[in-house]
Amino acid sequence: MPIPKGHRRLSGWTAFTFVMAALIALPILVVLSYVFVPSHGIWQHLASTVLPGYITTSLWLMIGVGIGATVIGVGTAWLVTLCEFPGRRLFEWALLLPMAIPAYVIAYTYTGLLDFAGPLQSLLRELTGWKHGDYWYPDVRSLPGAIVMLTLVLYPYVYLLARAAFLEQSVCVLEVSRTLGCGPWRCFSAVAVPLARPAIAAGVTLVLMETLNDFGTVQYFGVNSFTAGIYRTWMGMGEPAAAAQLAAVLTLFIGLLVLLERLTRGRGKVHHTTSKYRQLPRYRLNGHHAALAVLANGLPVLIGFVIPAVVLSMWAWQTGPRIIDARFYAEARNSFVLASLAAVFAVAIAMIMAYGLRLRRSRATTYATRIAAMGYGVPGAVIAVGVLIPLSQFDTWINDFTVAQWDVRVGLVLSGTVVAVLFAYMVRFLAVSFNAIEASLGKVTIHMDDAARTLGHRPLATLLQVHLPITKGSLLTAAILVFVDVMKELPATLLLRPFNFDTLAIRAYQLASDERLADAAAPSLAIVAVGIVPVIMLSIAIAKSRPGSEATEQERIAESVMDKSVMERA
Repeated sequence: MPIPKGHRRLSGWTAFTFVMAALIALPILVVLSYVFVPSHGIWQHLASTVLPGYITTSLWLMIGVGIGATVIGVGTAWLVTLCEFPGRRLFEWALLLPMAIPAYVIAYTYTGLLDFAGPLQSLLRELTGWKHGDYWYPDVRSLPGAIVMLTLVLYPYVYLLARAAFLEQSVCVLEVSRTLGCGPWRCFSAVAVPLARPAIAAGVTLVLMETLNDFGTVQYFGVNSFTAGIYRTWMGMGEPAAAAQLAAVLTLFIGLLVLLERLTRGRGKVHHTTSKYRQLPRYRLNGHHAALAVLANGLPVLIGFVIPAVVLSMWAWQTGPRIIDARFYAEARNSFVLASLAAVFAVAIAMIMAYGLRLRRSRATTYATRIAAMGYGVPGAVIAVGVLIPLSQFDTWINDFTVAQWDVRVGLVLSGTVVAVLFAYMVRFLAVSFNAIEASLGKVTIHMDDAARTLGHRPLATLLQVHLPITKGSLLTAAILVFVDVMKELPATLLLRPFNFDTLAIRAYQLASDERLADAAAPSLAIVAVGIVPVIMLSIAIAKSRPGSEATEQERIAESVMDKSVMERA
């Protein structure tokens, strides 16, 4: 029975949910609060010199990557879902492989291939006898080059959600469009895409957020985006207030992006008019149509994964004996420890929050959990600034107190330690584990809780003895997703890591910044190898996502995890 308002009291689960929401939201609130902090003229200088360039460059990046990812993602999703051509089953999962490569890794790879000293231009000069200045060659280290690199690794987000939406569409709707004289192109543009538009919009929004979040690619290419500007202002100028103000502008920019996506949906809705699902009919492509379909699906995989993976493997084979040393193993250990701790903490915190929401779902607890999940859409550089400012202030208070009481300075307690890095990871990736676990708990009938309560089990005992055994597969899925995301994360780790504490991502970035691209292959290849794990999981899950298909419960949970995480972030 509902508890009367006069007798309601704050339970431990609800209190924990509110405390976690407050802690997770703290860095974002700190960044936004710095809009009103004076920066001694630095902000005015930035606003009159580089800020317009940051805004313009970020807009061009979003436009270019958004268009490219939409065209590739939606087009390939339609082809592999509703067309039959040679190699279709291979492309179903292969199109997700570029997702395993961080954008900065593919940027390093193609720079080594395409720059002046690279093998392609060297071969061209050898064959023609040309010298520097005798020919024109596109510069990969440019804004268009950054757009291409980001498009190659981000289109799978659109492909993933678009294909899932196409798989869910009813055969009846498609058959009606055919009886009305719609050919394949008309059926695609007038029926399938409008029905899938919410999922496509969510995927594109996610791509745009990842574009704004990127640091390694734009920094290496010398593209003046917001994230690169935040890093330069913080590390180069030593101005945390000005960096926080740039981060606040970027945060507002992202908020505007999300609001714009919501407004474009309007009040219009699309619905399926049947609950009967049969095997989707596919258009059989022959001749040059089949060849074009193979080319359209093969190029993104070839350019976005095969070529970078082959080049990285060749470079790693050449430089591995020199790079894979004690320092490399220490960086791999640091990466593994950070990723493992972040995965464990994220899953544990998310499990308690999701179970607290299950025990007593109210408007307040729902809003609290949504606040805790909002960090997933905020760039790592912004979170790093928001984490470092309050932790540095806390360390200052601690040192002032110890000096006043015992004339002892304890040094850095939180800032500049692994604690700060893990806190940033929680802010950034808690939503991944939370959405996974909430989706899994939602599949457990409430009658099991009632049965456990009649047997005398309290909520904690019910969680440990009933829910954990049932949801252990989803917990593992959430842990793997967080683990891989942390392995690839660069800007927050670069800003917050302790002294002499490097990870594989930082080592790859430092070697590439020193123009030692071949040397950066070994750590980059290790990151790519780890990233393939969730790609395999997603490819299995999405293939079984059509209603009525025979999928295991764990596969359905994995598929709903990604869809809900992406929709939550967008």
